[in-house]
Amino acid sequence: MRILYLRYIFFFIFGLPVVFFGAGCSKTQPSSIIVVVPILNTNAVIVNLTSTTAQSGGIILSAGNGSILHNGVCYSSTNKTPTTADTKTSDSVYNPGTSVTSFTSVLSGLTPGTTYYLRGYATNSAGTGYGKVVTFTTLAANSTGNTVTVSTFAGSVTAGYLDGSGTGALFNNPTGVSADSKGDVFVSDAFNELIRKITPGGDVTTIAGNQVAGRVDSTAFLSEFYAPGGQVVDANGNLYVSDRGNNVIRKITPAGVVTTYAGTGQAGYRNGATDTAHWKGAPDSLAKFNSPQGLCIDASGNIYVADRGNNVIREIMTNGRTKTIAGNRVKGFIDGTDGAAFFNTPTGVVLDSKGNLWITDQGNSALRKISSSGVVTTIFGGPSQTSLLGFPSAIAIDKQDNLYIVDESGRIFEYSTTTSVLNVLAGAYNGVGLTNGAGKDALFNYPQSIAIDGNGNIYIADQYNNCIRKIVITPGVI
Repeated sequence: MRILYLRYIFFFIFGLPVVFFGAGCSKTQPSSIIVVVPILNTNAVIVNLTSTTAQSGGIILSAGNGSILHNGVCYSSTNKTPTTADTKTSDSVYNPGTSVTSFTSVLSGLTPGTTYYLRGYATNSAGTGYGKVVTFTTLAANSTGNTVTVSTFAGSVTAGYLDGSGTGALFNNPTGVSADSKGDVFVSDAFNELIRKITPGGDVTTIAGNQVAGRVDSTAFLSEFYAPGGQVVDANGNLYVSDRGNNVIRKITPAGVVTTYAGTGQAGYRNGATDTAHWKGAPDSLAKFNSPQGLCIDASGNIYVADRGNNVIREIMTNGRTKTIAGNRVKGFIDGTDGAAFFNTPTGVVLDSKGNLWITDQGNSALRKISSSGVVTTIFGGPSQTSLLGFPSAIAIDKQDNLYIVDESGRIFEYSTTTSVLNVLAGAYNGVGLTNGAGKDALFNYPQSIAIDGNGNIYIADQYNNCIRKIVITPGVI
């Protein structure tokens, strides 16, 4: 019987202060409410930036006990603290007495190659509140942008099992994908309970599993998996797989030997023993995971795990011991340090060149970052911003620390960690289908995983289309 993975979304209600005044001690008088200016955040990310357009927005945290009359973003190329006296947008329509949480602002008519200062605003009867200032620079006038081309690398829309070449091969709900230094692509073929390999030329073979759901450590086709998911390859060609249905992390050597690298097989939460003498480099057979998903690895061989069902980020150290990096098992959406931070079904994890971990926090529809000192911050997104980032399922990173994010609404994003610009590379919001071609004209169906090879080619495990898609980016003039 297959595991049914449920998504839970937490909504947060911000309490508004109410002050009561009495005119005397002997009898109660009607209360009065003090209206204060609204409190809001500006979106920290600029979306789909071109030479003349951009998208921003914000989140209204408090309406200040009053009705929001106007809101949007104000911006200027000269005023570093723009106000509503500068150029502004007006983005929402309200019923009397209501307020909103998030809004989207579309900017047009911008000047190419120009730096702008922008912040969100919201106005009620007490005045106007502002968010923090965000800075961005439009592209040059002669910028052509990158050309993004989507194709089907292997598999077809028909679910099945067949090794072969390209679209002649068959998969059944692939959910994990990774790439090694040779350009080979590995696939967690979840409903076939198999691990597959695709050569750069598109030839598909099976390297582990036998289509039986189970947990057997052995060689190649004698081994068994149960709904395998996220993957990562180390420098020696060993493949690590989140065996979600078994709640363990498996290791597959280049020779095809499959072992359990960490976990007991029981769903739960437990870090391993702390005494060095116990470990002696052995795999962590005491740790417990709960439907682990995304994996990444550092240069020393430490593996980081998005422990989805436990709402935490874990680390499996090279000595075999497992520890928790951030989160505390309680679903929520709170930034903090180590165990003071809250996640909601984290799905993906990558490590940048500075030692920061980047997390796709699926239940919160957010991108989160864990600094090398353990501080968790939200970069963008949130439970009320699913149109910005709709239930992200995986994340990858390139050599320049650009992030690539796939969300279940059917989009593939590129996010620059240096400019804070988020672009949709391919797909459409809530677009469903199997369409190849130019980036945003392409369609996916519940994409679940993403990987990048050494040449910058991007691979997507397109789960409900039962295939692996390939994205090639041809640089334009910036």
